[in-house]
Amino acid sequence: MPSVRGLLCVAMLLAAPALAADPISLGTFKSWAAYSATSPQGKVCYAMASPTATLPKKAVRDKIFVIISVWPGRGVRDELQIVPGYLYRDGEPVWAQVGSLRTEFFSRNDGKLGSAWVKDVNDEAALVGAMRGGATLTVSGISKRGTKTTDTYSLSGIAGALERAHRECGK
Repeated sequence: MPSVRGLLCVAMLLAAPALAADPISLGTFKSWAAYSATSPQGKVCYAMASPTATLPKKAVRDKIFVIISVWPGRGVRDELQIVPGYLYRDGEPVWAQVGSLRTEFFSRNDGKLGSAWVKDVNDEAALVGAMRGGATLTVSGISKRGTKTTDTYSLSGIAGALERAHRECGK
């Protein structure tokens, strides 16, 4: 379960640099949590989780999480973002897998933070659907230093967290 303040601050900085209000917890749903906040573009809601396992275990990393956002003012529903806790190697893809569904993400480093988003937006709904029905999400990427990482997230509670985020943001 993510640390509410720590992860939320990072998520909000990555998603909307100029938020007007602090995030509000909408509840914890097993391994997932839901939040809302007000941004310059209106209300934004999130479901997020921290990994249950990371490899290599001794790699030094900042907070790691996956976030799914709902931005009604931008017409966005279930936008996936991966925050690996390090800078990605430029040009290397990031991969997310649920069951047999494997989805490619592109990465972007901003300052000292790395993030990844689904490469083909048309794949996003299928991945979120698989996550709702799956047991685990596995994310693999390569750091700027060349370290290959694999993070495993429990998908227990994702449906409840997303439903709460959707209800709060009216999407």
